[in-house]
Amino acid sequence: MAASFDLTGRTAVVVGGTTGIGRALALGLADAGADVVATGRRANIVEEVAAAIESKGRRTLRVASDVGDSASLQRLRDACVDRFGHVDIVVAAAGVTRRVATLEMTDADWSQILETNLTGMLRTYQAFAPGMIARRRGRLIGIGSLASFVGLMEVAAYTASKAGVAGLTRALAVEWAAHGVTVNAIAPGVFETDLNREILKGPRGQEFLTRTPMRRFGRTEELVGAAVYLASDAASFVTGQLLVVDGGLLASAVNV
Repeated sequence: MAASFDLTGRTAVVVGGTTGIGRALALGLADAGADVVATGRRANIVEEVAAAIESKGRRTLRVASDVGDSASLQRLRDACVDRFGHVDIVVAAAGVTRRVATLEMTDADWSQILETNLTGMLRTYQAFAPGMIARRRGRLIGIGSLASFVGLMEVAAYTASKAGVAGLTRALAVEWAAHGVTVNAIAPGVFETDLNREILKGPRGQEFLTRTPMRRFGRTEELVGAAVYLASDAASFVTGQLLVVDGGLLASAVNV
């Protein structure tokens, strides 16, 4: 059974893998045996994560990229193929949010959030899926959200983008299943990261704690098991799914 979860000899790319959830998943995939390339826009942080991956005895590359730029993703793909021969696993983890009343939201804010969270995921998959389809093997893993299932107050663009992630995951799973490529997503509950730390300090954070049966926020390392599972042979017949890791929040109604 352990062999089913072993990622030794696999190559993984984590786009948005330099901070928060993406960073935790990049390091977790390395712990599971994969060579991992963690990428993001800031070259200095790419360097830091690459050093952490190498400290685990895994191979990596130092290549910055931007999900808003298809050409940068193609350069990343080409560098990975040149170094490792192929890419087995891609995690699309780049994401942004902003809390603002919808009637006060600017077109620029709406566009940036949708562009990063949803269109950026599509661009990432468009860059890496052709090689997987040609090899008839690949694992694509997105990052969804509680907002993939429910509405959240004053984050309409984020909620729309993450609902879109759920739909895109299902659509591409159907389209690419016959080619040996699985497409799934992880839907985290409330995990404190740089993206949401300030929001969680206020009343919203307390409400989330009340609504979470485990009565705490998640730790980013608690998402690693879901990523390793979806990346591994153990999930060979799993596609089009959102795997929720939320401490019971979505299962819950009244907690007090």
